[in-house]
Amino acid sequence: MANFSKSNVPQFSVEVYQNEYLPEGGREVNGIITVTSTGGGTTGGVPLASTTVSPSHVPGQAPSAAVVIMVDCSGSMDYPPTKMRNARDATAAAIDTLRDGTAFAVVGGTHVAKEVYPGNGRLATADPQTRAQAKEALRRLSAGGGTAIGTWLRLADRLLGAADVSIRHGILLTDGRNEHEAPEDLRAALDACAGRFTCDARGVGTDWEVKEVTAIASALLGTADIVADPTGLAADFTQMMEDAMGKEVADVALRLWTPVGVEIKFVKQVAPTVAELTDRRTEAGPRAGDYPTGSWGDESRDYHVCVQVPEAGVGQEMLAARVSLVLPDPSGGAPQTLSQGLVRAVWTDDMAASTSINPQVAHYTGQAELAQVIQQGLDARKSGDFDGATAKLGRAVQLASASGNEDTAKLLSKVVDVVDAATGTVRLKAKVADADEMTLETRSTKTVRVKK
Repeated sequence: MANFSKSNVPQFSVEVYQNEYLPEGGREVNGIITVTSTGGGTTGGVPLASTTVSPSHVPGQAPSAAVVIMVDCSGSMDYPPTKMRNARDATAAAIDTLRDGTAFAVVGGTHVAKEVYPGNGRLATADPQTRAQAKEALRRLSAGGGTAIGTWLRLADRLLGAADVSIRHGILLTDGRNEHEAPEDLRAALDACAGRFTCDARGVGTDWEVKEVTAIASALLGTADIVADPTGLAADFTQMMEDAMGKEVADVALRLWTPVGVEIKFVKQVAPTVAELTDRRTEAGPRAGDYPTGSWGDESRDYHVCVQVPEAGVGQEMLAARVSLVLPDPSGGAPQTLSQGLVRAVWTDDMAASTSINPQVAHYTGQAELAQVIQQGLDARKSGDFDGATAKLGRAVQLASASGNEDTAKLLSKVVDVVDAATGTVRLKAKVADADEMTLETRSTKTVRVKK
């Protein structure tokens, strides 16, 4: 474990959990990297950016964060009419949660994106007056039109890009499928916005597409969830905004350096959710690559790194990978290294040592499989392959039970009747509520931490 604490950076620590021992000829090395950020509630010493984002800006209250709330205003938000009212109330609650000095805007989304507040391509700065004005503007929101989420994201990107701040964040609410633009248009918008701001996405009701909402959150390093009952939106939006206000440092990257001959098999986040990062690598010098982790507050996350090393004889050892947390220099200079950890490989003829699986590695391998088999089981169920669905969801029940993932176990019990959790013996329920199936799919990537 290494921890570098300086007055001008937040405090990050890196811990590596692995079994470094390999049998002769062994090549695969796994490590769980626990990254912890502390010192939230301040900017961690990072200077606040100076900006003038709106006429209401008060000198000395330069925003350190900017947030754009995107509210679905398509025609389906009128069915039932309480849905639009709940969305307005939730947005108002989120606005009330904004910290003074935060730059913000509200966007109404249909088949086009419209600025609801403050307008004219600007952001407002949160204070009692702008909050009141924004909530008054929400009263004019009405439902009508289609859904083209890519246009909402591009407008949010333009607004957030105009702010000279360290944290840029979006909150997106939709109740329907993205029917008024091609899938490739949404994909292009996500590609354009990735790395520019983070975004939490929520689906309200049960008429939206889970894979669309989760893809938005995944691409933009945010969270995804379902709010099946619109009356729960205000509490959810308040919590989302509180979490956003707790972020103190953005654009932290997990940098992986590997020696000659070492091949990276995968890099993924495994807690608090499973998120594949392997394909998001950007080169960072000879044999080094950066994997994005988004914004951080006071929190801890786990990452699974798997590399393939060259064959070696008994008694030999090598550095398999060096893992660093790096923070980019806004002025374009060398990034700041926040913390480092080492992944090692040692070849041994001790069978007990080389065949032992590290508990953290075993746990998160199971959690990643759990997320995968839930998706496969639900997809099989939708396609009419009930035997396949039973097998996959049975395996999911077994994994959830063994790992103590009680939340996922409860969600699974809404979709299958559990005969024996230990063996994964289940029966598909004849009738499953849409909300229960969508909740399981949306939250399938949520994991539990390993019991240390």
